[in-house]
Amino acid sequence: MKRCSQIALVLLISAPILVGCAKSPSTTSDASSPMAGGSMAGSADGGRGVASAAGGSGGSYAAQGNPSRPNPKEFAAMALLKDIRFDFDRYDIRPEYSEVLDANAESLKTNPKLQVLIEGHTDQRGTSEYNLALADRRAKASMNYLVSRGVRSNRISIVSYGKERPVCAELSEDCWSLNRRAHFLVKGQ
Repeated sequence: MKRCSQIALVLLISAPILVGCAKSPSTTSDASSPMAGGSMAGSADGGRGVASAAGGSGGSYAAQGNPSRPNPKEFAAMALLKDIRFDFDRYDIRPEYSEVLDANAESLKTNPKLQVLIEGHTDQRGTSEYNLALADRRAKASMNYLVSRGVRSNRISIVSYGKERPVCAELSEDCWSLNRRAHFLVKGQ
């Protein structure tokens, strides 16, 4: 009986620690398909929710396939790679952007020494935590699409900026739609 009490006590003490560990950032791609209907039910391009990655104004970063994190400042925009946009509170790839991602994949396959950084962004509505998680899912969906088209995952890194880096600051749907995006940057090796 004393042994059972000791085991129960150890479990009770370690439970909060184990729960805390579950909140650490993920550095692997989620299981969502790039073509799956991705929605973050619960509200806006940020409503209420728990972010799966740590954030802040610096963004949440995950290196996909790379053991070390490349510096986002080492990446630059390239005319061959086009951004894609997302619907409100969604992270699924819109049909009209499949062609853009197909072209991005072909450009990357013909330039095999390029590393790509995919930035995930949201509009300004909603909490920072929710928007970081949604932007992370957008970047991952974009990455998964490129991988499905033959781009090696070890060439791709992602970063989630949530609502921290808008390209438009007006309070209108036209402006918000510009901010809901995956932005592609590259660096040579």
